[in-house]
Amino acid sequence: MDRVRLFSFPNIPRDLGVGHPYQHRMAITRRNLLIGGGVGAGLVLAWELWPRHYVPNLTAAQGETVLGAFLKVGSDGRVTVVVPQAEMGQGVWTALPQALADELGADWRQIAVEPAPINPLYANRLLADEAAEETLPTFLHGIGGWAAREWATRNAFMITAGSTSIRAFEQSFREAGAFARALLCMAAGKRIGADWQACDTEAGFVVRGQDRFRFGELAAEAAGFAPPPQAPLREVGAGGISGKPMPRIDLPSKIDGSAMYAGDIRLPGMVHASIRHGPLGDTHLAAQDMAAAQSVPGVAGVIRAERWIAALGVTWWAAEQALNALHPRFATRGGLPDSGGMAKALDAALAGSAKRLVASGDPDKYLTGPGLVEARYDMGLAAHATIEPLVATARLSGDRAEIWAPTQAPGLLRAAVAAAIGMRENAVIVYPMAVGGGFGRKLEVNAAVEAAVIAQIAKRPVQLMWSRQEEMLRARHMPPARAHLVARIGGGRISAWRATIAAPASAAMFGARLLGRSDHGRADPSAIDGALPPYGIPNLAIEHARADLPIETGIARAGAHAYTGFFTECFVDELAAVAGQDPLSFRIAQLGQDARLARCLQRAAATGGWSGEPQAAQGLAVHSAFGSHIACMAEMEEGGERVARIAAAVDCGRVINPEIVRQQIESGLIWGLASAFGDRLTYAAGLPDQHNLDDLHLPRLADAPEITVEIVPSKERPGGVAELGVPVAAASIANAMASASGKRQRALPLVA
Repeated sequence: MDRVRLFSFPNIPRDLGVGHPYQHRMAITRRNLLIGGGVGAGLVLAWELWPRHYVPNLTAAQGETVLGAFLKVGSDGRVTVVVPQAEMGQGVWTALPQALADELGADWRQIAVEPAPINPLYANRLLADEAAEETLPTFLHGIGGWAAREWATRNAFMITAGSTSIRAFEQSFREAGAFARALLCMAAGKRIGADWQACDTEAGFVVRGQDRFRFGELAAEAAGFAPPPQAPLREVGAGGISGKPMPRIDLPSKIDGSAMYAGDIRLPGMVHASIRHGPLGDTHLAAQDMAAAQSVPGVAGVIRAERWIAALGVTWWAAEQALNALHPRFATRGGLPDSGGMAKALDAALAGSAKRLVASGDPDKYLTGPGLVEARYDMGLAAHATIEPLVATARLSGDRAEIWAPTQAPGLLRAAVAAAIGMRENAVIVYPMAVGGGFGRKLEVNAAVEAAVIAQIAKRPVQLMWSRQEEMLRARHMPPARAHLVARIGGGRISAWRATIAAPASAAMFGARLLGRSDHGRADPSAIDGALPPYGIPNLAIEHARADLPIETGIARAGAHAYTGFFTECFVDELAAVAGQDPLSFRIAQLGQDARLARCLQRAAATGGWSGEPQAAQGLAVHSAFGSHIACMAEMEEGGERVARIAAAVDCGRVINPEIVRQQIESGLIWGLASAFGDRLTYAAGLPDQHNLDDLHLPRLADAPEITVEIVPSKERPGGVAELGVPVAAASIANAMASASGKRQRALPLVA
């Protein structure tokens, strides 16, 4: 083995993604929307100068024909569906192809999937629109939503987050299937001299009477026809695929081990890298023991930056052992953050001024004087705990860079890599890999940027994988939050309600890091998502007290709904007790304006066997989010130390795959179980007290309760479900524990 080489580049951008704004594109701000002589006038002018149409940039293999942006048809009849959303286990690589295949009239056995390249055609316009509605004043919602959608398109804002995949793309996939069906029918109609509208499709064939043509033999000819002006959509389910529990496309390869993750990539001449960052805070690398690293078998080099040090090796283990031998030391300017400082920041925010973001009636009038009910709730900092830590493989050759990475935001990742290595964005090729657990963690770009920089310095392909310890140290974790809730009960009803929530502005900070959006320390509507109770309360106010923590937090599964659902539904149980009412009856009486949620609550209570008796060790919770509605009933075992069973009822609109819906609701409920009984993440002197997954005391299979999920039939538009179970799980469990013991716990995690 050659002598270990030290590459020292102190001028590398600090942290490579930690607080470094890579995006230089236009961000949506009030100023952007008001430029140009009137509201939106500047943007309207820009739209007139911008291309109105985009073309697919798909690569067709030999024998394949591209029929639009979302599918290719092979001469063998295989239909490859192109999906822009990351597959993180949520089943999007099955559900969206189902919508397309149903409209196309395909044979499910001939459906394949591949990730979409970066292209404006695949922008998540819905997520941008929802973000604009949250951040802009009401009078700008119309023009602001339009501007956000156009910004998302022009910037190829591809992102998997916020339970938007089905909501944002189901219609597009249906239309893509319908257009392709029309083109195939046109090709068949020409062959037999018939009107294409007299033809139909079924099980991978175009049919008309006794005439039958395989998709594969028509595809090349079909591509030469012009599609009709409007998609000839059929009734949903007419193809016998949508609405059915079709086998998941991603499961066979995951079961037999053939699924390719970023850590499975092997390139000629590639070396593995492991990295070590300093404690949180303003830290920089001070010293390392190069001589000790030279004796580690398999080490190939060391790269040193201002705030981190990386070792290269013939295997990842060799690189990690070399890092241990290097024994890097970091110096800190200023203090080191700890959990005590975070708690003080939350308390200070809650005690200080808060921004009222939602209001109706006159809450201040009715929330003064005696007879008020008050409570404080708390949720701690928590880890994403993905099975797959951050990982990326990078190869630079000439004026091109290639990145293999698990990513929820390929466009943002490409922009960050390009800025870090000084390349144009279109010179960076991103290969989105299967994601071994996302939960918002894979929105961040650190590993990809660091891998690209290391590969540029080492002049060879590099695969960088963070150790679990690095993941625990430097991940932007799920934010903590505290709440002060005040309410008044009158006539057995909630007449007034105020919720003040202290939490960091995680979404605003994410936007500042990777979208170039300004963050001026204002209140963040995303930090109170889900805090508006679904009940008919005439006087209410929801306030955000921004807490500036000594650490950065990030986007997590369910976002703020994870804590607002807990705060709200536990407090409602307390109000039911004050009113002397059964928690089920108390909720039903105030859900008159929300028939879908009331129906879910009745179904969950019936399925779970709600007794309504005091000390029955049963608890309820409801929540509406992501276009869907859910109710949950939890029941504790005797003694109140373990959850015996959970029953949930969900109304998520029109269902594409009922089994995937059940899987995702169960997954969210288990996630909530972890919030209820797992350990919160704590820091001391800038370092986490928990170093590995076993330190988090997450629930195991033996801890999992019996779970029943009932899907309420609905003809409404599809809603999101991947995050829906999270907000109700911990709340229903806490309410069940309070019922069993008579003692109310107001902090997560709960003490059994």
